[in-house]
Amino acid sequence: MLALSALVLPDRDPPAAFVADVQNAEAAGVRTVWTYDHLTWPALRERPWYAAVPMLAAAAAATGRVRLGTQVATPNYRHPVTFAKDIMTLDRISGGRLDIGVGAGSEGPDALVLGDPPRDRGERAERFAEWLGLLDHLLTHRVTTVKGTWFSAVDAHQIPGCVQRPRVPLTVAAAGPRALRLAARFGQAWVTYGPYRQQDDPESWFQAVGEQSAALTRELQAAGRAATSVRRVAQIALDVRWPFESAGRYADFLGRLSAMGFDEVTVHWPRGDDGRGLPAESLGAVLAAHGL
Repeated sequence: MLALSALVLPDRDPPAAFVADVQNAEAAGVRTVWTYDHLTWPALRERPWYAAVPMLAAAAAATGRVRLGTQVATPNYRHPVTFAKDIMTLDRISGGRLDIGVGAGSEGPDALVLGDPPRDRGERAERFAEWLGLLDHLLTHRVTTVKGTWFSAVDAHQIPGCVQRPRVPLTVAAAGPRALRLAARFGQAWVTYGPYRQQDDPESWFQAVGEQSAALTRELQAAGRAATSVRRVAQIALDVRWPFESAGRYADFLGRLSAMGFDEVTVHWPRGDDGRGLPAESLGAVLAAHGL
């Protein structure tokens, strides 16, 4: 049976409302509660929006079982040295319940907010490869000195280190060949939300994630890893509603993902205020479909 995880956006206001939603998701039995690691989000840019790391720290202090994580941290404004320190600290606060989702990032507001010039997809992929390699090194070494093209570390200390060994698990967001190779090299999990294009065609969505999953298997084989060594997570985008049209539709959705080798589904926790995410009236059926 596929595991169920939830996304709670950091736009809940006040922040205590975010913590309450995480607690509710934990009580429902979900595996992981993720939150978006952005500085803003175009679709909700006029709403309050809080920083992921302190929100996760608050949630960690208020929960005891559920795993917590970012979806997804990127090189757009995160430096590996400072982010590694945040990760290590969150892992300690949560008692080893942290997962970190990482990705190359898009060309959206997070990529421009620091005044950097626009970068094409190729350069973002190259920066991500270097960023991820340095992040992995920082999280597995007490002291790091590395000189890179885009990111460097000089006598960077990570003491006492992560609770989880050899480091906090990384969930790599990947759709294209280069990112899938990085998922096969560094990832303990892989997450996809489907194709880059508009997601209003269910069959195109299934075709895309099936092709991506098959490509990941090939990359894992090339890296000498078993196909089952990486958890496969399908994430339902905030504005996608078709999987929840009925209990039967959702059961079919899970069945098709299971046949493709997926281990987990992530839904946006009911929001109740803007019509996005998992409809509140569908929550019970979704939980039941996962045996919760």
